[in-house]
Amino acid sequence: MSKNHIIAGLDIGSSKIRVVVGTLEEKSTQLNVIGVGVAPSMGLRKGNVIDVEEAITSISSALEDAERMSGEPINHVFLGIGGIHLESMDSKGVIAIPGGNEITEADVNRVLEAAQAISIPSNRRILRIIPKSFTVDEQKGIKYPVGMTGIRLEVEAHLITGLVPAVNNIEKCVHQAGVDIDDIIPTSLAAAESVLSKRQKELGVVLINIGSGGSSLVVFEEGTTLHTAMIPIGGESVTNDIAIGLRTSIDTAEKIKIEYGTCNIDEVNERETIDLSLISKLDDQSVSKRLMAEIIQARYHEIFVLGKDELAKINRDGMLPAGVVLTGAGVKMPGVIDLAREVLSLPVQIGFPQNFEGVVDKIDDPAYATAIGLAIWGSRFEGRGYQFDFRSLNIGKMFQGLKNWAKSLMP
Repeated sequence: MSKNHIIAGLDIGSSKIRVVVGTLEEKSTQLNVIGVGVAPSMGLRKGNVIDVEEAITSISSALEDAERMSGEPINHVFLGIGGIHLESMDSKGVIAIPGGNEITEADVNRVLEAAQAISIPSNRRILRIIPKSFTVDEQKGIKYPVGMTGIRLEVEAHLITGLVPAVNNIEKCVHQAGVDIDDIIPTSLAAAESVLSKRQKELGVVLINIGSGGSSLVVFEEGTTLHTAMIPIGGESVTNDIAIGLRTSIDTAEKIKIEYGTCNIDEVNERETIDLSLISKLDDQSVSKRLMAEIIQARYHEIFVLGKDELAKINRDGMLPAGVVLTGAGVKMPGVIDLAREVLSLPVQIGFPQNFEGVVDKIDDPAYATAIGLAIWGSRFEGRGYQFDFRSLNIGKMFQGLKNWAKSLMP
């Protein structure tokens, strides 16, 4: 890989489109961020394209912004896809090893292909297959079976799928914005790359990424992905509730949410009001700050209750030693940590992007977790063959990705 190889992560959110550009030096293990671009997300709603031309313009604007800052052209990106159309499921694959010979990378590929041989609707597409653990004969809990001997190889895998029209429309918009797509990564996995440490993933942790159009959840344990889920509530839902509850315009609701919003009702005086005429030309009434806090708290409480339900599905409710890590633009709401701790009964912290260097001051923000994670994912793939795209026909690259995945789990 050339010394100045350009790696770009493109995070297409419902509110903002963010681009992070970096390089990976020949002897470095960390991504060096050299450029950042951001643009309002027009033509998209909850991860779906609703206006192709507007979406292309927004993507192009964010890419141009990043190109100006980095001084480098962007020709290809690692694309993050989110939205409530994503679904996940567990699957198993079983194959026989002829003659009880040594297990090879080809055998690992075959068992992962077997795990994909499940019935899914024709309008859904497998975006990612993640091996959770392997079993050789009766020996369970194996992270990487190559080199072992046995006659029966099994895998427990986690599959993430997306709606074909939704994924194809986003791909089309990115291509028409003038860039190629190196890989597609679900946003929950991308955010985890930049926010979580290897130790947290080993101990057991849940990452909740609160975006504008929705929230995503991913659970790690023993170094691998245990569960993923989408929660159809995000910052946009909070803004809509404020606009309805306080009878204001959407723009005004967003402004007062950012400036005066809190999840902690106890800190707000019942008589305290907000004069909207000082904020907006469209609204001139005074509204109760306490009522707004109650509206905000109710929505965030619902997000965490749904997250708790997801943990209960996999018997991890209150059972993750590394606790909860919150990231995304929506976690900057005051009082969110205390509310999450109360609902989820786990230690809670805000997750800031890490594992990179460069223009740190520009992106030291949970809102950039996914975009940075995409670039970090790309740097591992470009620099050391890190990739889990089992739809790829490049088998050699896929095998190298499996090797590096296994090595990354070793203490």
